[in-house]
Amino acid sequence: MEHTTRTGTPASAPSPAPAGTPASAPASAYVFRVARPEDGDAIGAVDGSFTTGTVFEVAAREDGFALREVAVEPPLTKVFPEDGEDDGGDGDGDADEPRVFVAADADGVLAGYAAVSYSAWNRRLVVEDIEVVPAHRGRGVGRGLLERAAAYARECGAAHLWLEVSNVNAPAVRAYRRMGFTLCGLDTTLYDGTASRGEFALYMSRPCS
Repeated sequence: MEHTTRTGTPASAPSPAPAGTPASAPASAYVFRVARPEDGDAIGAVDGSFTTGTVFEVAAREDGFALREVAVEPPLTKVFPEDGEDDGGDGDGDADEPRVFVAADADGVLAGYAAVSYSAWNRRLVVEDIEVVPAHRGRGVGRGLLERAAAYARECGAAHLWLEVSNVNAPAVRAYRRMGFTLCGLDTTLYDGTASRGEFALYMSRPCS
């Protein structure tokens, strides 16, 4: 699941593992913990790109909006900007500094991470970014990271988790739905002026209880 609201890139959720990768391992094969300073380089090196054969077509109306999943041919490959390049983001100024959680495999190699921040005024835990290393997608890493984030949300007293994801990231939207997130908003102009112009920002939330 992978943007992910997010800092710089749309949230990305686990997607099926690429062809040729080893058989899926259960999430229990990973250790989920708070990031350490030495994790910084590995976090920065995570490839958040994805390829999808479908996207969500958005129909905005005066009384709301509707989504329809449609096929794209050839499949769409999304590659995000390098760290430090601006490609949008909601800029929730009232949120705390992000807390970063990581997933590591049995050898201690980073398999993914999630950055979250707590906004006290509306008791919202914002998923700023979530990325899973391509070789570890489809193995429950994204779900494990979000469950770790949800536990932290309850510690903070948050009422819900909230995130932003692009309409073209169909694998992430489907994954978030499986994990209990529902659509709660749309921004048709958030990515204007960025490399993602033409895409729509979908907002999704999930109660903490």
